[in-house]
Amino acid sequence: MSRATFAANDAEQSETAHDAGRAIDVWVDLASPSHPFFFKALTDSLTNVKTTVTVREKTETVPLARQVGYEFQTLGKDYENPHLRKLGIPLRTAQLAVKAPKADVALSSRNAMCVLAAKARGMPSIHFTDNDICAYVDGLKAEELYHRLEAQATHNVVPEAFQSEVLTERGADPDSVHTYSGYKEDVYVAAFDPDPTFLDELPFDSEEFIVVRPEALSATYVDANGSLVPDILAGAVERGVNVVYLPREENDRSFADGLPAERIYIPDNPLSGLELSWHARCVLTGSGTMAREAARMETPAVSFFPSTRISVDRALIDAGEIFHSRDAEDILDYVTSISDRDAHPDRTRARRVRREVADLTADLLNERVN
Repeated sequence: MSRATFAANDAEQSETAHDAGRAIDVWVDLASPSHPFFFKALTDSLTNVKTTVTVREKTETVPLARQVGYEFQTLGKDYENPHLRKLGIPLRTAQLAVKAPKADVALSSRNAMCVLAAKARGMPSIHFTDNDICAYVDGLKAEELYHRLEAQATHNVVPEAFQSEVLTERGADPDSVHTYSGYKEDVYVAAFDPDPTFLDELPFDSEEFIVVRPEALSATYVDANGSLVPDILAGAVERGVNVVYLPREENDRSFADGLPAERIYIPDNPLSGLELSWHARCVLTGSGTMAREAARMETPAVSFFPSTRISVDRALIDAGEIFHSRDAEDILDYVTSISDRDAHPDRTRARRVRREVADLTADLLNERVN
């Protein structure tokens, strides 16, 4: 993945600070690929904080933690085999309870393993989440339990668009739930510093392109019989639109079979999603994260997510920040209607949200150590 640059000390950075005294020891546990960006942007916005990081081996989480500049200890891994995955979570929880660093407070996101390990060590925890839906497959009791355990954190920090009652239904104390305006993607979009040479990595004669990312059809949270991507890619070619296509799985590559390589570019190596969102005319994805990242940097975004959408996605769609459709022609009509003024990214709003989240986090940290 190409390096995504973060401006740790820009003029817009929050000046949150712990009151006079020793630094707060914070343990950050990174369990998924989006976590390094979020927590690096957050911890760089805090002062008088000493951070120790642990990382789970899951897809690109370890290299991304290294990329953003964290020093860390790798503990546990995610398994592709679903049966081993069920065993891997309690195993890693036990590893964290035994080997995690001493700290005043634990920080994590959608991570029951860290919440439970912190409890076992008598350590308060701050848990960040924006997902108020578990899965779309009946009988996933283990996943329901996992979400219930996440809610047992000392503090739960969620966007205002999140249905907070979901956490209390999962057992969280209502007083433990804290909200902020905006979305979690704002925190690391605000810290992102775009690379003006990024377009040199793309093969198109024109600088204009869209990004297409398929649905995660094998995931438990997706209920769909097929993908829209073949129709979207073919329609983009017909309309003369350049596409950076990002397959999720090897089988997804077949969606571009027979289409001209000069129009449909599949990178040999991973590219930074934030760089793509910044430079693209529009970002189209069958999932949520890339659409939210693009929307919060004010790049036009399309979601063709096929299942029930979490609250934060519904809020962005209702606000007109994300266009949602499961019709390829409607999506392509939207893409071709985008004006130069529409495709003009900006981070001002995201920086305001990052300051709010950093201030909230600092208040919670100070509460636990003073």
